[in-house]
Amino acid sequence: MKKHLIIGNPINHSLSPKLHNYWFKKNKIDAIYEKKVAEDNTIKDVIIDIKNDKIFGINVTVPFKKKITDYIEVLSGTAQKTNSVNTICKKNGKIYGDNTDVFGFEMSIINLNIEIKEKTALIFGAGGVVPSIILALKNLGIKKIFITNRSSEKIKTLKLKFPEIEEINIKESSSFDFYINATSLGLKETDKLNINFNKIEPNKFFYDVIYNPPMTNFLKEAKKFGHKISNGEMMFIYQAQKSFEIWHNVLPIIDQELVNFLKND
Repeated sequence: MKKHLIIGNPINHSLSPKLHNYWFKKNKIDAIYEKKVAEDNTIKDVIIDIKNDKIFGINVTVPFKKKITDYIEVLSGTAQKTNSVNTICKKNGKIYGDNTDVFGFEMSIINLNIEIKEKTALIFGAGGVVPSIILALKNLGIKKIFITNRSSEKIKTLKLKFPEIEEINIKESSSFDFYINATSLGLKETDKLNINFNKIEPNKFFYDVIYNPPMTNFLKEAKKFGHKISNGEMMFIYQAQKSFEIWHNVLPIIDQELVNFLKND
């Protein structure tokens, strides 16, 4: 049986095991997928387990998408562009790291039929998934990307890869076309981002990469003010589909049955 893991911290909210085990059953693949809480000093052990064929493949979530690149022997082109890895396996005897978050975010936007070209976006956060979102937005033809984050240091690191992005203080910000929460603020019911919705022009688009819970305070407030909203469920599903294909050379089906299955938790 091929063992798969998702590692991160926190990890309880992840529906990856439910999704991948569903696809294993549908595609008659003898495999299992579990989740594991990781620490900075334990991620190397997981890589060793892949090297020794104890684990077939892993997904990586916050806060290890960048840190884990230090242990990867071969990076895909997308992983190199973003310096972020969320999918790992062994290829030709070497540890291979890929990034399917870019594909996942792009497909979720296309799926929503949202026009990105010549628009502006404000991203909250500068963590592991943000380079993927930036690259996806660029691929979709975004006009300008702004970033706000508690730490300017992380934004400076981002600008090494994407010098065109602009740091902005949320308290001084003007109105943008898209507002994207790429932080973990929203996993808890009490989590709130510091946003003054009264200053935002109507009919904007709010996107939260968090999918569990399905409605964060960020999205609740945006909906209350009449904005269009979306959580990260389809990004999650599409990135998982691509990971599955990388591991097993099979593209699993995404349909309403699957979406309903995930919601019935």
